[in-house]
Amino acid sequence: MPPVDRRRIRGPDESHSPYHFVTEESMKCLASGDRRVDVSQRGPLDLRPIFARCGLISQAKGSAYIEAGNSKIICSVYGPRETERKDETDMKSGRLVTDMRFAPFACRKRGAWVQGNEEKDLSQGLLESLRPGVCLHKYPRSQIDVCVMVLESDGPALSHAVTCASLALADAGIEMYDLVLGCTVRHTGTTQLLDPTFAEVQDDQSGASVDSQGTVTLSLMPNMNQVSGLQSDGVMEQESIKAAVQACIEGCFKLYPAIQHTILKTVRKKAPPPES
Repeated sequence: MPPVDRRRIRGPDESHSPYHFVTEESMKCLASGDRRVDVSQRGPLDLRPIFARCGLISQAKGSAYIEAGNSKIICSVYGPRETERKDETDMKSGRLVTDMRFAPFACRKRGAWVQGNEEKDLSQGLLESLRPGVCLHKYPRSQIDVCVMVLESDGPALSHAVTCASLALADAGIEMYDLVLGCTVRHTGTTQLLDPTFAEVQDDQSGASVDSQGTVTLSLMPNMNQVSGLQSDGVMEQESIKAAVQACIEGCFKLYPAIQHTILKTVRKKAPPPES
């Protein structure tokens, strides 16, 4: 289970880099490859500390906010609302619509609110990951809108968007078979990094050969132990893909208790006080 960041403490106006206080023995440990070169000094198969909350957007039916390291994602769910359907065969089940966008200040390449081709592909990947976990047959002639906004991107954002959207759907009271959690593994040569940061992805692209690097993003319904989405980018061998998929599954199970705790805390907050 990854550590849960429950504190919100404003930092000082003037600060120093954490590497200023690192000893030479710690730097040797980092250089040996046993630990990852970031502030948390986590292992190759460790998740970043996560902070999650539900019910932050009052205008939406359900909402969720997730921080994983420097990555910050917020999601809002609207509906189910009645919609006109021209196809008679499609009226028996509801429709799930996903929209994933990056804020102009989310990453270095963004500059406008216009949805680009990359965001359209991510929206489609988000839809394919969430749809198996939602009971759409419970909402005939209805539409459920899932809107994801990436406020800050520090690494692959799809896996965190899947988890955030699943939390928002649960907060909205949408019937689901199971929660859908996402994890990403970056494979380079013989090294696999779970939940990579932007710097780790950039270092891999600049220092490794093209034939030995890739990224695997997996969406899992942990209670049912079923994979709802799988996306692979890059060139990897079959054994490397199998190892990356297994690492993603283990990462989802590590994340599951923290997400359960967030939902339980939200339900207790919404529950009416007991009668005296």
